[in-house]
Amino acid sequence: MKKLLFALSTLVTVQVSAQQKPDINQIISKEYADRLIKTLSADEMQGRATFGPGIDKAATFIESEFKKIGLQPLAGLKGYRQTFYKYRLSGRQGTVTVNGKPIDQANIAVIGSTTEKLAFDAKSGAPVTVLDTTKEFSAQYRQFARAPKKQLVIVPAKFAEAFKRIRGFSAGASVVDEKDLNATEGGGSVFVLGADPAAKDFSVNMQSKVEKLPLFNVAGMIPGKSKKQELVIFSGHYDHIGIQKAVGTDSIANGADDDASGTTAVIALAKYYKALKNNERTLIFVAFTAEEIGGFGARYFSNQLNPDDVVAMFNIEMIGKDSKFGPNTAFITGFEKSDFGKILQKNLAGTEFSFHPDPYPQQNLFYRSDNATLAALGVPAHTISTVQIDGDKLYHTVKDEYSSLDVQNILATIRGIAKSAVSIVAGKDTPTRIAKLQ
Repeated sequence: MKKLLFALSTLVTVQVSAQQKPDINQIISKEYADRLIKTLSADEMQGRATFGPGIDKAATFIESEFKKIGLQPLAGLKGYRQTFYKYRLSGRQGTVTVNGKPIDQANIAVIGSTTEKLAFDAKSGAPVTVLDTTKEFSAQYRQFARAPKKQLVIVPAKFAEAFKRIRGFSAGASVVDEKDLNATEGGGSVFVLGADPAAKDFSVNMQSKVEKLPLFNVAGMIPGKSKKQELVIFSGHYDHIGIQKAVGTDSIANGADDDASGTTAVIALAKYYKALKNNERTLIFVAFTAEEIGGFGARYFSNQLNPDDVVAMFNIEMIGKDSKFGPNTAFITGFEKSDFGKILQKNLAGTEFSFHPDPYPQQNLFYRSDNATLAALGVPAHTISTVQIDGDKLYHTVKDEYSSLDVQNILATIRGIAKSAVSIVAGKDTPTRIAKLQ
């Protein structure tokens, strides 16, 4: 009898244990979050600049974490890297002549060209414009820089200082797609300082150095059970701005808050939901590349999906410090555009954590992060953040380091997201769609 009672007691204990949910505080512990953030924001990552050596190290680390968790690669991929290519244009050199006189290279600035070669002349019908010295330079510059045609713009000596600034900007590398690189049509404004304003004859013949370079998102998934086709995305960007002008002896922009904190959240949420094992919908966890130079990673990722399959996107950006609303709070960009935020709040009823609408609407944050591409296609894709963007003096500086973070804030936010998403993950709630951009 004693043996039978002991066996029954053991069976009951096993059944109760099997029914208990995993402890979120143990799965997403301070030690775990610390290790992720410290690794991603370490000096060894060299600021995780797109195309820099540190970005590959960061990607390798994220891959190793996804493998430990047991995520599957995305459909069609053998590993966690979602690789694509861009072309970097740099070192543009060549000749410009005006009325038969060659222009010094220091007095030439090319703006708005995405092609390897830029060649046009007066015979092609390209216009010549002389900037008006009675008007502000900046307004005139914007007009010509955005023009969708090739043109010569003569800059009077009065605007020499302004010209130097735009030349410095134009001398930097630009990143383009293959279709833009080889385009026969398109713009390209050539600004020339101090040339003859009565220019009747001119020719432009410029060429850039071209490099084909790989970029890679890092992504994995947990397949859904009854609703595999329906996707829920958790994302953050793992790139940052790399090496900057030194402040003292420090020149590494570590990007601890921006966005090692968000990437940490993505990895931690993958670990939690893998342990929870209740996702009826397919969950995708993705660390985007190249957010800082144009959102190329998110754009490529979005183009590989049918947006109609995406039920919701939780994009996580800068959660390293208290929000404007105080501890245990975060804000959601585009809160009013769907009922995504209301669903999250409902699931947090009775907890100490709460979400709020974006308090910085003038910053247009909704379309400034990696949620923007899918949001424009109608997906309820929102960014969750705690950054006090109007007063954060460490943003995009070498001082954005681990030591500046409040890890408890990060933990609270990650756990808040984990709890708030449960009904969406389990297929019980479906956020309303966002109006598509025309």
